[in-house]
Amino acid sequence: MATGRTHRPATRSRGIPEATVARLPLYLRALTALSERSVPTVSSEELAAAAGVNSAKLRKDFSYLGSYGTRGVGYDVEYLVYQISRELGLTQDWPVVIVGIGNLGAALANYGGFASRGFRVAALIDADPAMAGKPVAGIPVQHTDDLERIIQDNGVSIGVIATPAGAAQQVCDRLVAAGVTSILNFAPTVLSVPDGVDVRKVDLSIELQILAFHEQRKAGEETAAGDGALPAATREDSADQGPDGDVPAVMPA
Repeated sequence: MATGRTHRPATRSRGIPEATVARLPLYLRALTALSERSVPTVSSEELAAAAGVNSAKLRKDFSYLGSYGTRGVGYDVEYLVYQISRELGLTQDWPVVIVGIGNLGAALANYGGFASRGFRVAALIDADPAMAGKPVAGIPVQHTDDLERIIQDNGVSIGVIATPAGAAQQVCDRLVAAGVTSILNFAPTVLSVPDGVDVRKVDLSIELQILAFHEQRKAGEETAAGDGALPAATREDSADQGPDGDVPAVMPA
């Protein structure tokens, strides 16, 4: 079976915008649910609603894949599952290492969705000598002293960092030096990586802060509406909207 080290997704070479790439997993999740219910076809409106996007944006995204659907019929669910999976590189085996097997790392190791989506947890790594050899999700934890050998032996190109913030950059540097070119970072810190290395950051506290911002804004709009002011959605000022009419994500300073 092919490994992530020798095969990489074709999305960038095909000129698919990053915003579209970011939405493909949403479409795939919705399509997989339809497939599990043996739904043969789906309209752009139904799929867009299930994925949480508007139908015009969905049709534009699918045009980059060469899928335009059939008028009056819609999209073939199974074919789209295959097409998006292939575009995302999920039709091959991607060995992954998780570094930092605390509560979060252990939860990730136990997550059953990796295998069904083309990812194989090849190794669990932790700096605590007391963790060495202990099985988590049926996989024995290995010590960070062996990190480079583990990556080489398993042909790993994707690493997951679930360490405390203070250790994350050092772990990142070692992963990159060993040949890892994609990193999913759960540590609450910004990583510095060289060109050619992709980092996706998952910070639950930031996501909660963004939700708090929207809750505060909704409360303010309700207060303003009660005072007779126009609702925000009817104001002519659209300075806070992106090129597609979307309110851009607000990140705390």
